Amino acid sequence: MPIRAILKNEHPSAFGREDIGNLTTAFEAALSKLGLVDRNDPATIAIAKLIIISAKKGISEPTRLCDHV
Repeated sequence: MPIRAILKNEHPSAFGREDIGNLTTAFEAALSKLGLVDRNDPATIAIAKLIIISAKKGISEPTRLCDHV
């Protein structure tokens, strides 16, 4: 499940267009670092949710989001 689907279903108005771009970039980078490719793997969903939680706490830069997860 891509991060955009989680944002759309669970947080439809929490982030703006630029924020969503940053979250997506961080998500893709985290998956790459961890070698995860299956978007339906529970680990990828957990990573997406952790990135969203971190962004809600004020972390906005993709590199920091990725490192935080």
